[in-house]
Amino acid sequence: MSQAANGVPRSLPADAQFLSSAYGGIAHEMAAVEKILTREMSSRYEAVAEVVSYGCMLGGKRMRPALLLLAAKACGNVTDAHYTLGAVIEMIHTATLVHDDVLDEADQRRHLATVNSRWNNETSVLLGDFLFSHAFYLATTLPTTCAARMIGRSTNVVCEGELRQIASRQAFETSEEEYFEIIDAKTAELCACACELGARYAEATDEQIAALEEFGRDLGIAFQIADDLLDVEGNEVETGKSLGTDLEKQKPTLPLIYALQYFQGDEREQVLAVVEGPAERRGEDLKPWLAQCDALGYARRRANEYVQSAIDALAILPPSEARTTLEQLASFVTARSC
Repeated sequence: MSQAANGVPRSLPADAQFLSSAYGGIAHEMAAVEKILTREMSSRYEAVAEVVSYGCMLGGKRMRPALLLLAAKACGNVTDAHYTLGAVIEMIHTATLVHDDVLDEADQRRHLATVNSRWNNETSVLLGDFLFSHAFYLATTLPTTCAARMIGRSTNVVCEGELRQIASRQAFETSEEEYFEIIDAKTAELCACACELGARYAEATDEQIAALEEFGRDLGIAFQIADDLLDVEGNEVETGKSLGTDLEKQKPTLPLIYALQYFQGDEREQVLAVVEGPAERRGEDLKPWLAQCDALGYARRRANEYVQSAIDALAILPPSEARTTLEQLASFVTARSC
């Protein structure tokens, strides 16, 4: 998969065109992050280098380093530390994707074979570990330990969220509150960390740092709800990744949670029978039920509420191109096709 200088993949024209435009104001900074990624995601051993460089392509949108850089620009200036942190946050994100693909038994991501599909689960687990450990090492090369502490805590929260999600499989009594707690941890935490790091290392005020952290968290929650929707109604050709894995693994996503709250009695039992039935039939058999209660519409409305909340959090920042781009990215996460 070819990439532009700013790290945007060219294989998805609609989304890539938007991101290329959105990243235009930080093209130089994104290129600097990409240069660090290329340098650090390597090995002197040919077999290892092949796997690691392949993993470098799976991050795709480079949204988290972009959020970090834009947060910095919206509050002050981008420094060399931001370039390092952009690479660190992307390595952490890529590690979580590689491990997720093992958990979901996915065979495609970003129009490429997943690491577990192209090699095996052992390689995927070790690649994720390689990326996690190297990211923490890179964070410690900065003058202070602040970033390493923040990233370490956030990574722990992400893993805790993933463990909670695994524990929630087949737990069809999962409430919306529990669902939002899980996605806050497994998806939103790293976006919040990226935005907070960008602001903090730009020497922003405490109020600005808090606002950027809130922005990243709300954006991350909206992003995950949009992923839930894509898993149900997306097109694998467009998304470039394996879909239907949530239902296959019987994860209680927001549309399903809403449907199970909406239907009562015999109808609820029928929905449960679909979800607990043959995996190859779940997606198609569930769609009429989701349509009947407008579960997808409900999930989309909730996602848009978080988008608006994210945009509102930026009101404390002075008007700037970076702030406008952050607002556009918040809207993009629910409109994307991948």
